[in-house]
Amino acid sequence: MLHHRSRGAAVALLLTALACSERTPATAPVVATAVTAPERLARSLALALGDAAFRTYVKTELDRSPFREHKVSLGRFLVAGNGRALGVMARAMGAAPASLAREADRAIPLEMYLPVPGHRRAWTGGDDVLVATAIADHDVPVAFDVRGNRRLLDPERPPAAPVIAVVPVETDFTAAPAPLVCLSCGGDGGITPPPPPPTPGLYLTKTHFVDDFEGWLKGAPEFEVHILGQKGQTDSLTGYQCAGEKQPAPYAFDQNGLDWSGSVMLFGKTQLDAYNAAHPGQNVRVFVVEDDDTACEIKANRDLLGNLLKSVDGAYKAVTAGNDSSTTAQKEFKRASAFQKLWAAIAAFFNTNDELVGTAVASEIVGVSYAGFNWIVKGAGNGTNGWINLEMK
Repeated sequence: MLHHRSRGAAVALLLTALACSERTPATAPVVATAVTAPERLARSLALALGDAAFRTYVKTELDRSPFREHKVSLGRFLVAGNGRALGVMARAMGAAPASLAREADRAIPLEMYLPVPGHRRAWTGGDDVLVATAIADHDVPVAFDVRGNRRLLDPERPPAAPVIAVVPVETDFTAAPAPLVCLSCGGDGGITPPPPPPTPGLYLTKTHFVDDFEGWLKGAPEFEVHILGQKGQTDSLTGYQCAGEKQPAPYAFDQNGLDWSGSVMLFGKTQLDAYNAAHPGQNVRVFVVEDDDTACEIKANRDLLGNLLKSVDGAYKAVTAGNDSSTTAQKEFKRASAFQKLWAAIAAFFNTNDELVGTAVASEIVGVSYAGFNWIVKGAGNGTNGWINLEMK
């Protein structure tokens, strides 16, 4: 049993570290020791899971997490219950709690969860579980079993054994998750008032992507849809609006698989009118990314993005943008010419993992159509990465 004073000191140390280092993913720094510290923490967690009572505790904490995919902040988990997890993990490693607390301090902010839905359903708290970690998407995951044995996993295919991931934070644990609402639990006599009319603008109503562009250890994808347009009066592009998981309504867009349907505004009518007034004769691109770093901010190699746009524009004679073509009789977002091909980034290279899914091109221009969809998402080398439906409302 840990001495009360040493455990209290370790908890205090980690609480101080947590206050300094736990933050939203947008501002979390990556320090030089981040490559090794997560492995040590993953191994200590795996060894601690050799204890049946601790496995039950971990499963309970994961199951009751209200965050998406039942994610848990590792830093908060370690200090909860007067440092219960910290103490068990330190004993399993044969280390002092203060030493393990320093490891957590040196690591980038981490979260833990079972990223594979089938694993979440299958794991009942047995010792047939692995703990794996990786820093970047598609890195080879380093995994440990409950005896501390180290193994490398396939970055593209999860193993049969359940895996608890210990990975860099993607979740904003400072924000309260949306409550679950039962819409069929009575209270209004079964009469549901009609929804208010949508705010006028360009809407996304349906998507299908051919890949999730996310390594399995990183869980569900974080697709974002960006409206890109002319930067000032230059020949470069810049972002005007983003729809994504962390955006407020009406731009909140959360797609957790290859298919999605609903209604999310991409660009308001007033925004589009203001853009057209400031940039006469110019049009906007609808661009999709799978984000792994800063929410709703494209961070990618500028040359890769530029080459993607050039390959797609070259294939379709630059008719790869769109604009409001509504009339009094019909609302429509139609194909238009794209004039900007350069991405106005602040640097030529970002060491991040944003995946460039592609830029949307009208189906009639591509010459391919899918029922219920009217724009095709074209990626690097003019490859087809998905199809979406855009509507003016």
